[in-house]
Amino acid sequence: MARYTEAVCRLCRRSGDKLMLKGSRCIAKCTLDKRPKAPGPQLGRRRRLSDRGEQLREKQKVRYSYGVLERQFKRIFAEAERKTGITGENLLVLLERRLDNVVYRLGFADSRAQARQLVQHGHFDLNGKKTDIPSCFVKEGDVISWHGKSIKSEYYKMMSKALGSKTVPGWLNLDKEKIVGKVLSLPTPDDIEAKYNIASVVEYYSR
Repeated sequence: MARYTEAVCRLCRRSGDKLMLKGSRCIAKCTLDKRPKAPGPQLGRRRRLSDRGEQLREKQKVRYSYGVLERQFKRIFAEAERKTGITGENLLVLLERRLDNVVYRLGFADSRAQARQLVQHGHFDLNGKKTDIPSCFVKEGDVISWHGKSIKSEYYKMMSKALGSKTVPGWLNLDKEKIVGKVLSLPTPDDIEAKYNIASVVEYYSR
């Protein structure tokens, strides 16, 4: 499966914004604080981005944040367009419903990249069935739990101790004793901490 293999800190520098791709490590030690300029050769005075360039940057920020490659992102956008309602809001809701994002939101992983890896390695059950597909969409009422063998791992023990300080969005519920998450409802735009200009993303694909 295709995946991004470069240093993820370059993505933040390229976007000019902290995307929290390494979770809490981005707070304690962020490369963007030390090297705020974009990677690559610096060609004197920086030119102002065109409207198309701004749209591209916003699209890339969303894509980088959720860890989605371009082809997959375009498919999700096309599905968002087919749904009734506002395309940009539909897009964010679909991205939030991805299983790897839900694992991250529940506090089972420190970043979406780590959550994606945990799902791919088969550490989670979805409604009692083992799944290793990070891109599958959760539905209202779905239950996300740890796979039986994974409960014995050192990571699980370390993670369960840190859950006490974690907060989850209102559309999810976390049973901190059983370490089980549940989808109470589908997320709404108000539930999503969006720091993106999602209208620019829609404009980018509308051309």
